Amino acid sequence: MQQKLTKAFVEKIGFEQSGQIFYRDSELKGFGLRVGRTAKVYFAEAKLDGKTVRKSIARHNVMTIDEARNEARKILTEISTGKNPFDVERARKAIKVTVQEVLNEYISSRVNLKTSTIQDYRNTFKTYLGDWLNKTLRDISKDMVEMRFRKIGENSPAQANKVMRNFRAVYNYAMIKYEDSNGDSIFKTNPVNRISQLRMWYRVNRRVTYIKPYNLAPWYEAVMNLSNDLIAPNRETIRDYLLFVLFTGLRRREATALTWNRVDFKDRTFTVIETKNHTDHTLPLTDFLYDMLAVRKANAVNQYVFPNEFGTGMLNEPKKQIQRVVQESGVSFSLHDLRRTFITIAESLDISAYALKRLLNHKMTNDVTAGYIITDVERLRTPMQKITDFILIQVGQKQSASVTPLQRIA
Repeated sequence: MQQKLTKAFVEKIGFEQSGQIFYRDSELKGFGLRVGRTAKVYFAEAKLDGKTVRKSIARHNVMTIDEARNEARKILTEISTGKNPFDVERARKAIKVTVQEVLNEYISSRVNLKTSTIQDYRNTFKTYLGDWLNKTLRDISKDMVEMRFRKIGENSPAQANKVMRNFRAVYNYAMIKYEDSNGDSIFKTNPVNRISQLRMWYRVNRRVTYIKPYNLAPWYEAVMNLSNDLIAPNRETIRDYLLFVLFTGLRRREATALTWNRVDFKDRTFTVIETKNHTDHTLPLTDFLYDMLAVRKANAVNQYVFPNEFGTGMLNEPKKQIQRVVQESGVSFSLHDLRRTFITIAESLDISAYALKRLLNHKMTNDVTAGYIITDVERLRTPMQKITDFILIQVGQKQSASVTPLQRIA
């Protein structure tokens, strides 16, 4: 509806019972008033690339009609030069968004991220990029990325790679999230690209360390020496945890997250649900593991098989007690070394490739034959026991099969 918009007119007209009506100013083309059931809002509109662009300005009781008309002129001028006012607004918001805000949005949008992965992202950003969190994402330059990458790399090349790969993922999310009306990203270039362009990524060789068979006995003895006292009331939980990881080959987090409702004493199995490949992992309990967990179950304090010292959650990585075992045994190891030890022993015992992959919960997507093999958990009981027996023999807790020499025939 064409109408000369004046203060008196705007004040006089009433609200609509339903829907809304548009009054367009007869003096300034493109300026108007939208009236609904509860509000009267000034707007500016014009054609851009054949489409009508309408931008709200303000409610009538917030801005005078003269102020609204002047604001409309600015918006109409922008549109006449090919600028979309919504792009300007999006860009203004994008300029102000901080690294912390984008990180939060990234984590919220990734609905399948595991709790441990989320915590890892937050810890990584806080530890290595903490001074960036309150900066706007737009302020993080290529030079800043390069300098921080080099600084982290002085102490840990692997950590430098990880930090910048995480930051690159978050920045890529922002490039997709913040777009103009044409679908073009407001953030044009990811500053982490400089590391790739200059071929700066560190070459980090995969660790191949494990506990060799002749070191298992002193390692086992040192682990078994972990006993509770007033200073460390949770040492025996850590003792059992270290043994459990060695005898099952689980990843660190898979073992700490194991809960009692996933342990089936009747079937003598346990199931890990938060795995790296997002596939539930069920393994048989050998006699050694069954006896250990039976004792732990009788003294359980919460839902976790391996609780923390306060009984309020799962066990945290026991770095102090690991170092204690290292010092006492003289055997240097990490938690993942225990998994590699399990794998190495399994391979040495000529366990089939399919059973080995199943024991480790590795996907076999590239193996056509594997798609036709269904490995029941009971079929893993024998290879699992073979690995357990090998370890127990090495640590002196089980005798190897005796061999009677053949008598020479005269």
